[in-house]
Formats: sequence, C-alpha cells, structure tokens
Amino acid sequence: MERKNALIMCRTGMGSSLMLKIKVDKIIMKNNFPLDVTHDAFNGLAGRNPDIIITMEDLIPEFGETSAYIIGVKDIMDVDYIEAKLKEYFS
Repeated sequence: MERKNALIMCRTGMGSSLMLKIKVDKIIMKNNFPLDVTHDAFNGLAGRNPDIIITMEDLIPEFGETSAYIIGVKDIMDVDYIEAKLKEYFS
C-alpha cells in the first residue's frame, strides 16, 4: 500500500497538535498504517498537500475546500475514535 502523509494541525501548533501527534504515532505503530505524520499550526497548511488532516473539530470549517480526508477530533484523549477514523480511511 502506498504511503500517505498526514498533517496534524491546531490553531497555534504548540500543545494540542503535538499531543495529538504522539497519540497518532502510537496508533500507526499498532496498526502498521503506511502514514508519515507531521504537526503544525493552522497557517502551516499553505503549500502542503496532505492526504489526511487531523485537527480539532472546531477548525474544520476553516479549511475550506480540500481534497484531504479530514478527521475532526473532539477529545484528544479519545484514541479509539481516531483509530476508527484511520481504519476507515485505510479500508
């Protein structure tokens, strides 16, 4: 399966995106998903074309039109939700 790129974003790129990246990295290892992950602030999307965007649910409307598969997270600690969404993407 082709490797994909994910971008984890929060408003400022400091706390929540890094915490979310750590959670996602563990999910990737557990499931052997072919996924490379980076994290950044919302304004870090410019010039990038990720396959997947993982962000807080309230930021989704700010992405406008994108071809990326967007996962909106309500609770950073809810790894089961994130894992289910990634499994959905890779199925």
